[in-house]
Amino acid sequence: MFDFEKLDVYQKAKQFNKEIYSFLRNSKTIDSVSKNQLRRASLSIMLNIAEGSSIFSEPDRRNFFVISRGSAFECAAVFDFLKEETILTEEEFQQFYAKAEELFRMLFKMIQNLSNN
Repeated sequence: MFDFEKLDVYQKAKQFNKEIYSFLRNSKTIDSVSKNQLRRASLSIMLNIAEGSSIFSEPDRRNFFVISRGSAFECAAVFDFLKEETILTEEEFQQFYAKAEELFRMLFKMIQNLSNN
């Protein structure tokens, strides 16, 4: 098992990604650009957590977590757009948004811890 697989934030990011992929597979109304962007951003959260956890330099590790957090913000923006376009229901929006918010709060704590060293 790799170290990143032991991280709660990674496991939550993986679950978030799976839920987004499932939503995208079942949605017929999302345009290809939004679908692709959401797919890439949600995967980026996981991948940057994984890659960042392998880095020895704290400033470099912090940078990967910052990128991962930015991808969570990107997902939130896509959800906001899809809600405005009535592609996401209010309930779906709230569920996805809450999970993105949890991820970026967890990542913020990780970034803060690396910044304080």
